[in-house]
Amino acid sequence: MQTENLGDYIRQLREQAEMPLRKLAAILDIDQSTLSKLERGERPVSRQMLPLIAKTFKVDEKDLVIRFMTKLESCILILVMTEQIGTYSPLLVLTLRLAYMKRIKH
Repeated sequence: MQTENLGDYIRQLREQAEMPLRKLAAILDIDQSTLSKLERGERPVSRQMLPLIAKTFKVDEKDLVIRFMTKLESCILILVMTEQIGTYSPLLVLTLRLAYMKRIKH
């Protein structure tokens, strides 16, 4: 099942593990209402939560990071990993890198 956002994926993992909302909220040290909003996509998932979520559900943290990134950032990552970013204008590359750096600081 392909999910649209990280919150959907977290809910899917939690439900597959038959874990109550309150238990995952306690593990993440957040309120149940906050976790509910994260799962519905009404609040952004903090980057700092990803290692704990990965450990809790025994999933690859890299997969969570990729889901965490925006579509733009995912495209940048793919370009960088395939070394195709050099075929684009330096200004576009700089703009994309700045957008990425801004995002990962949050």
